[in-house]
Amino acid sequence: MPSIKPSLPHDIFTIYGRQAVLEALGDPHILPYKLHLAESNQQGGTLAGILELAESRKVPQVLHTRMALSRISRNGKQDQGVALDIRMPNLQKADDLPRLAHGKVWRLLALDQITNPQNVGMILRSAAAGGLDGVIIPKRGCARLDSLVIKASAGTFFKTPVFVCEQLPPLLEKLSGSGMDICLMAADARQTLFEHKTTQSVIYVLGNETEGVSKEVQKLKHTSLGIPMANGIESLNVAMTATLIAYQTLLRQHKAMQ
Repeated sequence: MPSIKPSLPHDIFTIYGRQAVLEALGDPHILPYKLHLAESNQQGGTLAGILELAESRKVPQVLHTRMALSRISRNGKQDQGVALDIRMPNLQKADDLPRLAHGKVWRLLALDQITNPQNVGMILRSAAAGGLDGVIIPKRGCARLDSLVIKASAGTFFKTPVFVCEQLPPLLEKLSGSGMDICLMAADARQTLFEHKTTQSVIYVLGNETEGVSKEVQKLKHTSLGIPMANGIESLNVAMTATLIAYQTLLRQHKAMQ
């Protein structure tokens, strides 16, 4: 999950790896906060480009021991001696959801123990393309938001509100109590996604790639929804499911405007 340190603003997110950092510094839409470098880095190559861009954008630079940098990146094997703190305006606290959604009808996705960074990135891309109001991602149990997720989102990572919580079950229980409809996506559900109609705000919960929605979340008061399948297919990839949710929401909004 995002590298959020107590001394930093809540919207700071840490990426790592030379190419990812170089691309971030070169993107005018991304707001760099602080550049972290290993003292052992050899000069030249991609690093020279990183330093040039950091200086041109007046990004503070800090040198660290290799071990200290690995604690910042949380991936010492792949950070290549470089990490960058960036401001992520779309990163918000999940505790603020009842206040933000008050008086509105929101459509949200919640990720329950989805561990593949590529799936998380593609889900964020679908949420952005389908105009969903946000994605809830817990720090515990899900893939960490990192450079792999950014890459998989194909440039849409910063276009969807991301609501971060510690654990998903307590948050869903709280949101259910505030009037939101908690819908678990399940292959054996009797009601389909396309049949479900409600005037409430809805949170569609996407479960683990192999095990589905966790037992802790299943214990909550909820609605189960499935996706009809042909030709004996049992289920879709979780990112594909997110795409269907996003576009059926978009389609309903379009029909309501006609």
